[in-house]
Amino acid sequence: MNTKITLVLVAAACSAATFFLWPSRSDTHEQRVQLTANDHAFSFVKSLNGTDVDGDIRQNADGNLIVSSELRRLFDYYLSAMGEKNLPEIQGQIDKILDQKLPALAARQAKQLLVQYIAYKKALVGLEQDGATKTQASDTLLTSVRNRWQRMHQLRAQFFSEKEIQAMFGFDDAYDQDALERMAIDQDATLTGAQKKEKLAALDAAMSPELREAKSAPYQVVRLQEQTEKMRRDGASEDDIYRLRAAATSPEAANRLAEVDRETNDWNARIQRYVNQRQQLGLASSDTLTPEQQTQLQQLRNTMFTAQEQKRLPAYE
Repeated sequence: MNTKITLVLVAAACSAATFFLWPSRSDTHEQRVQLTANDHAFSFVKSLNGTDVDGDIRQNADGNLIVSSELRRLFDYYLSAMGEKNLPEIQGQIDKILDQKLPALAARQAKQLLVQYIAYKKALVGLEQDGATKTQASDTLLTSVRNRWQRMHQLRAQFFSEKEIQAMFGFDDAYDQDALERMAIDQDATLTGAQKKEKLAALDAAMSPELREAKSAPYQVVRLQEQTEKMRRDGASEDDIYRLRAAATSPEAANRLAEVDRETNDWNARIQRYVNQRQQLGLASSDTLTPEQQTQLQQLRNTMFTAQEQKRLPAYE
């Protein structure tokens, strides 16, 4: 999903916090804590209505939290509501779920990790801004992406232990490293086409089963979307983005993603025109419209959206 998260630190500097010794995901007697529809009933956040919770919560038989990328994704799911609600309200919702679903020890560990993660996300925003000023005009796309990746790794160490980093980000790091290696091969002008194919084949053979599955799953689209959003903010061209996607997936998949971009841009442009016209016609608030104005509003909707598309409009009204 596209997220605009501007995080505000709600606790003292988290680097001074006490870190727990987390059990690994390979611990025996691992217990998954099932989330239900009520656990993500953000009635005050329209963008999450009708969505499924991303990620999950796990604990071991001793009642300790099992840190994983799934837990991080759970945090991100709720934090994506920033802008519709403020951080204390969202953090309170997450804390409530953790308290309800976990024993006291695991809930306390999870809430501590959430504080660390929020602090890290805030610092990451600053890192992105600082990195943009340090990018040189002569830097290649590969150099820019690699430098950002290294800076992000250094930042994590300020907020998490090595065990936490591996549990929360280990798979993503392996995924990113694979993409960087493929990009390096693609941009190496000293290699022939046959040599590039040979090196790419070697990377394919070295992939873990988990990584191989992820590269053919929807997860990859999410990861690539995050990368392309960052690249666009840094001024990358659509050709640069296509090359990144093609290197990480295939030319066919890169073409499909480009088409998704065009459809998304068209939708966003139509939504903006719709909102503007509603305001110009004095129809901004659906709750106070007269029957005549309701008819006028429906006519406007019909001219700009199909019946199926109109089902999505409440999220923007």
